[in-house]
Amino acid sequence: MAVVCSKGDWFVSSCSTTLVAIHLKQSREPFVFDCAKAEKKPKEADGGDKSAGDGPEEKDSDRILAFAASASGKHVALTDDHKRLVLFCTEPSWQCISTRWVVRRCTSLVFTQAEDEVFVADKSGDVYSFSVLEPQKPGELKLGHLSMLLDVTLSPDDKYIITADRDEKIRVSFRRSPYNIQAFCLGHREFVSALLVPAGHPDWLLSGSGDGTVKVWHYETGRRLHSVDLRQLGLDSENSDTEKRFAVSRILSSPDGRHVAVQCERLPSVQLFMVDSGTEGSLNPAETLALPLAPWDVTFDSQNQLWVLLESEDLNVLLYRYSEQNWKLCDSETPELRRVTEALQTRWNVFQGSVGLESQFKHLYKVNFDNMASYLQKKQERLEQETKKRATANGSKPNKRSKTESDAVPQNTS
Repeated sequence: MAVVCSKGDWFVSSCSTTLVAIHLKQSREPFVFDCAKAEKKPKEADGGDKSAGDGPEEKDSDRILAFAASASGKHVALTDDHKRLVLFCTEPSWQCISTRWVVRRCTSLVFTQAEDEVFVADKSGDVYSFSVLEPQKPGELKLGHLSMLLDVTLSPDDKYIITADRDEKIRVSFRRSPYNIQAFCLGHREFVSALLVPAGHPDWLLSGSGDGTVKVWHYETGRRLHSVDLRQLGLDSENSDTEKRFAVSRILSSPDGRHVAVQCERLPSVQLFMVDSGTEGSLNPAETLALPLAPWDVTFDSQNQLWVLLESEDLNVLLYRYSEQNWKLCDSETPELRRVTEALQTRWNVFQGSVGLESQFKHLYKVNFDNMASYLQKKQERLEQETKKRATANGSKPNKRSKTESDAVPQNTS
């Protein structure tokens, strides 16, 4: 799985074990960081113990699991399957400033707006805080869920930590005292896979789920403002899966706050919404961008342009601009698009291993068991066995009775 983000003048993408940062304005050599060549965890710190809940060790233990950029783009952090947390500074040039270690494999990262901390959510349901100002300081446990966390974000004022888990729950906790829960946002019927506080609406929360819906919340009170069923927009018709289920994998807001983009896993399209400027949190469907392939990831840049990363070496990136009430595909000779395309093609061997991978959410769906059918089947088998036993018993008893009777009859001695 490849992911992208755009902050400032940088287009950043990660895939497999490698992070690639491409400058959009200048023709300079991209920054490349390979986790396979990164600092290894000391054996004495590792202790040879495998953390509970991580499952069997995977062959590719340096695969990047998540990365995030700070609001200003001055910092980037990534975490990998080897449980590294790597912190970068991007100005005046890219450099790795620390490598620390997390307790469990992670699923999501987010920087505070003040850029003094980075929060890390992991597969066991915990959230840790790592200092940016003290890049060697170990992480501090902040809160925990009872199930796997799939996303974490912060309110724009850094007052609240907002977490989403596999059990359909969204929790809003105080950042300074996370044991105090402000609210729950409840209503999804499957795991919550994506969270976003949209630009221009600091009191809203957008959430996406495996139930194929996007919901808008007033997160401080837990009140639901709006819900959009993506199936009603015709997105399910693009899914060849006979079960017709799909998960929202990404929700993005343009920097000007006017547009929201929703990506659904394995669907060859991106759904665009216009944000209602009112207080009721309405998302108005605007346009569905039909794509030649299901995208790996999407991101907005600082100019409100939409970048789409595809699973194709020849056509690896598309760029859209909003003009005259429509999203229009940019010419392939656009300077920044050409820089990104050429840089990714040169390093396509990094992305090749992620082409055609199965759904990352496939194993998160609820599994329904028909207990009644199993019970009735076992009951029928038991009744049939009892019937056979009775039939066998009835077939042997007459022989025993006749033998007894013949022994009891006195013999004629005359």
